[in-house]
Amino acid sequence: MLLRLAYLGITNAFALLRLLPGSDRDKDAEILALRHQLGVLHRQLGGQRVRFDAADRAWLAALLHQVPRPSLHHLRLLVRPDTVLRWHRDLVARRHARASRPRRRGRPPTVRSIRALVLRLVAENPSWGYRRVHGELLVLGIKVAASTVWEILREAGVDPAPERAATTWTQFLRSQAEALLAVDFLETVTLAGNRMYILAVIEHASRRVRILGATAHPTAAWVTQSTRNLVMDLEDAGCRAKHLIRDRDGKYPALFDTILADAGITVVLSGVRMPRMNAVMERWVRTCRRELLDRTLILNQRHLLHALREYEVFYNEHRPHQGIANARPLTPLPEPITDPHRLTHLNIHRRDRLGGILHEYEHAA
Repeated sequence: MLLRLAYLGITNAFALLRLLPGSDRDKDAEILALRHQLGVLHRQLGGQRVRFDAADRAWLAALLHQVPRPSLHHLRLLVRPDTVLRWHRDLVARRHARASRPRRRGRPPTVRSIRALVLRLVAENPSWGYRRVHGELLVLGIKVAASTVWEILREAGVDPAPERAATTWTQFLRSQAEALLAVDFLETVTLAGNRMYILAVIEHASRRVRILGATAHPTAAWVTQSTRNLVMDLEDAGCRAKHLIRDRDGKYPALFDTILADAGITVVLSGVRMPRMNAVMERWVRTCRRELLDRTLILNQRHLLHALREYEVFYNEHRPHQGIANARPLTPLPEPITDPHRLTHLNIHRRDRLGGILHEYEHAA
């Protein structure tokens, strides 16, 4: 529209310059000719309305707003005089509206720290809706509208509270890790083709693993005795386990659950074909296979027990675990080395276990 107005202004300025040298008689003759042409155009239109674009309306309103209203009624125009006056009023109103319009539309932007706090409250409290978060902000002396909190959550893609309040198995296992144990059987085959069964238990909080034994015949008596050994070991270590997760394998006798119940440990059965309910134990089984069993030729039961004991020590005392921030179950992480001289002259030795299948690295003495 601005370009159109500029074009109309320039062309009409040149037209005005062309009219200046002419006499009043010539101008009157041209006016009469233009009025006659408008009359002819009116007859041809037959009452139809002529469409003006925004630039034409603004230009005509600017030219004719100085003409007195009585004189305006005597002019021959394609529109009514009241229409020209309305165009002028609209032009003035639009100018004032543009001058009074705020530089930034809508509400002022929310402070970045408030936005981060809202997202933090929702992340730490999945059951809180936007009104609960709004109330917590008021308690902290932060005054924002509830709709602002809702808008922050919507822009961040946060689901409504009912959809976030559902507890997943991952969240449940993490919240109850201090009181959870998990047990499972894993199988391996010796060099002679004999099938061996390994019974292992892992603590969810520390990731400490206990190899309870390995046998070719996991009878009820053998499993029961392994369970009693586990209970005594937990008591000696001061473990405060309250729940033990296991699958529905038929190798667990009824006395297995009874012994644990007497020790104050409740057995939780995982669902059928639902390995995620015992995810920590399943992850250890996969790790044991990848790092030990798939890389070792097992001769017999004695050899298997020796390899498992070595791997148990390696797993509990040296191997870092991503699930607990790369810590070790029984050995804390050392203090970071800050001495530039020691970092420049590192002297790291390797210690092999099981003939080089497992590697441990440590600083030389």
